Amino acid sequence: MTSSPLGRQHDAAWTDGAGHVAPPHRMRGIKVPELTLLFWVIKVLTTGMGETASDWLARTIDPVIAVALALLALAALLVAQLRATRYRPWLYWATVAMVSVFGTMAADVLHVVIGIPYVVSTIAFAVAVAVLLLLWHRVEGTLDIHTITTVRRECFYWTTVCATFALGTAAGDLTANSVGLGYLASGILFTVAFAVPAVAHRWWGLGAVPAFWIAYVLTRPLGASFADWIAVPPARGGLDLGTGTISLVLLIAIAIAVAVHTRQARPSDRADESGRSLR
Repeated sequence: MTSSPLGRQHDAAWTDGAGHVAPPHRMRGIKVPELTLLFWVIKVLTTGMGETASDWLARTIDPVIAVALALLALAALLVAQLRATRYRPWLYWATVAMVSVFGTMAADVLHVVIGIPYVVSTIAFAVAVAVLLLLWHRVEGTLDIHTITTVRRECFYWTTVCATFALGTAAGDLTANSVGLGYLASGILFTVAFAVPAVAHRWWGLGAVPAFWIAYVLTRPLGASFADWIAVPPARGGLDLGTGTISLVLLIAIAIAVAVHTRQARPSDRADESGRSLR
């Protein structure tokens, strides 16, 4: 499957922080998917689902219980993901989806419960993401997700992913609510912004790694803004299809997309699986 512009790997894609080429058995141990168009589609779907599912849970059950259940589910999935020996599409995307749900709750708690303005939480989460990326690069020498072949690198990865979801949630709410753009206009704004790193990578020399992380952060407010627009009542500028309904529709779409993605897994993954079946 052909990679998207943000998915083209540089020459060091299979190297460690010191520039040494990773051996084949480590290449098979990479725990993240290839950056194809389908990767970005599933990522945006999970961001929208996380936004509406979080809202639905908070309105259906006690918010404290909802946050606790989401945290427990996320912890269980992260443990399973860290224990896995290779990339497993269903486990990986289930973890991303739960990060989306919990990241939304974390950002909402800061604003709704504690009363922190969205502009403050957006800046705080942006600083957190920057610090995590700098620390990751200082320790490992690379931020390329396709060099994630150790537990430590994977811990850096998932910690950063959690922070990007919280940042994206706060940024989306900032533009839609505090700035007053509304959900549809915010969705359009972040769609345009999402295209910028791809164009910058292709035409202006922006590196693949920074282009990836910029785009990764922007997918969160992009998907969440459109999901909110479809789900919320007209009084809030939406189409009023309901958070529960939209969450279910997005879950089905994610399942279908992951099923297709699983059939298009890396040749190395398929070879590894075939080798296991013959033992």
